[in-house]
Amino acid sequence: QVQLVESGGGLVQAGGSLRLSCAASGRAFSTLGWFRQAPGKDREFVATIKWDSGSTYYPPSVKGRFTISRDNAKNTMFLQMNSLKPDDTATYYCAMKTAYKNYFPTRAAEYDYWGQGTQVTVSS
Repeated sequence: QVQLVESGGGLVQAGGSLRLSCAASGRAFSTLGWFRQAPGKDREFVATIKWDSGSTYYPPSVKGRFTISRDNAKNTMFLQMNSLKPDDTATYYCAMKTAYKNYFPTRAAEYDYWGQGTQVTVSS
């Protein structure tokens, strides 16, 4: 049984920082990613990391502010979020892609399993 358990969300002021965690278990995988979804909006790609190499990819909206990382021994992924803005307010989801691909998957449909989400609220 695949489990993706997120933690670390909360309320923070603009300019502040938060660190999200995602613990993965239940099967082998190639890639983990973070997505976010604000009310009334589509699910948005935030970051992804290839588990074997640790290589990462970000969209322009978060590049330079967010850092994705992993702890292989604990099968845990992190998202360090700095310089947070009110526009970063959303539910953040951890996602797992099982099959290896030689590119960075950025579409939600490319991921096979999802966590329950953790709320991040940035006040102005």
